[in-house]
Amino acid sequence: MKILLFGKNGQVGWELQRSLAPLGELTALDRHSTDLCGDLADLGGIATTVRSVRPDVIVNAAAYTAVDKAESDMATAHVVNAEAPGVIAEAANAVGAWLVHYSTDYVFDGNGSQPWRESDPTGPLGVYGQTKLEGEQRIAALCARHLILRTSWVYGARGGNFAKTMLRLAGERDRLTVINDQFGAPTGADLLADVTAHMVRNVLSVSGASDRLAGIYHVAATGETSWHGYARFVIDWASAAGLTLKTSPAGVDPVPTTAFPTPAVRPHNSRLNTAKLQDSFGLHLPAWQQGVARMLTEIT
Repeated sequence: MKILLFGKNGQVGWELQRSLAPLGELTALDRHSTDLCGDLADLGGIATTVRSVRPDVIVNAAAYTAVDKAESDMATAHVVNAEAPGVIAEAANAVGAWLVHYSTDYVFDGNGSQPWRESDPTGPLGVYGQTKLEGEQRIAALCARHLILRTSWVYGARGGNFAKTMLRLAGERDRLTVINDQFGAPTGADLLADVTAHMVRNVLSVSGASDRLAGIYHVAATGETSWHGYARFVIDWASAAGLTLKTSPAGVDPVPTTAFPTPAVRPHNSRLNTAKLQDSFGLHLPAWQQGVARMLTEIT
């Protein structure tokens, strides 16, 4: 099997290099790659890459993820998040490849408190969500063999993340203020990568998989919390582990989203219903606390 990965050095892409390697010959690219084009802003280049590699599976982990910057840089966000996935999908269809693509809860309007199902009406609040939704639509229209994985609150041990920020600030300040009216499930890049590898192996081994298994799936760790609850968990864990902090768990103060104005509107409800994924692929998704604790053990 030949696998082509775009976005190899992002949080998810880094973990995918590990999880996909046992499945076959892996070609992993990012926007700085030289032998083959991995820059999603170069639409002709990525199409040529797919035709050259002729993979059995393409995994696109590259995206424009600067949510606030997208509000003033719509053109670039649209090329990377909407046009490029369409180009990859068309090229994938031409060579008969499966395409795995990552999307986001930002395609929804963030209202209510029920976890979003794949069939729920979309209604993105800003440019990032709008361009990611258009990318989904282009893929579905151009490549029958597709797996679109919507996720949220992604973190990785490599690079920056919310938990690292909380630990740094807790070491510097007596009190922290953290938003308490946005809800989701912190989801590890390693979990996403392992789920992806499992799904890829399944669709390639099941006869007629493009008819039965292709489509959109929600992928997130089990459970829910707010950013405030997430921060409290991190500080609690660090205190129990003996780390020296100025902030105690009781020193993490809850505040509403309005306390931190941003150019892009954040959804209040980022909960995702993962029943379709678990039923279709026989998977069990662990509690969010389990993955965060493992990541904290790795970085401290």
